[in-house]
Amino acid sequence: MNLVTTVLLISLLLSIILATISFWLPQMNPDMEKLSPYECGVDPLGSARLPFSLRFFLVAILFLLFDLEIALLLPLPWGTQLENPTNTFLMATAILILLTLGLVYEWIQGGLEWAE
Repeated sequence: MNLVTTVLLISLLLSIILATISFWLPQMNPDMEKLSPYECGVDPLGSARLPFSLRFFLVAILFLLFDLEIALLLPLPWGTQLENPTNTFLMATAILILLTLGLVYEWIQGGLEWAE
């Protein structure tokens, strides 16, 4: 057998074995908490209009902002293979400086303080 057939056979066999194990391994013991629509332990019969913390919202927005920074910097290693990688590094540095200044501003304004 050639290498491609061997790799395909091994991956198929491994997939079948793992799927079989994952089907038979878990214990199925349903109880009232597992059968409820919300498994997190929150009572679903309460009011859905509870006050929402604005601090939590701000921290979530900051997380998304810095998570997008990583997505913008992912193509950076391929920028070294361009004819002129200086422009790529200047743009990446500009993004990092802008986000660092934003983080410093949020820190100074107290946006990162969880408790007052």
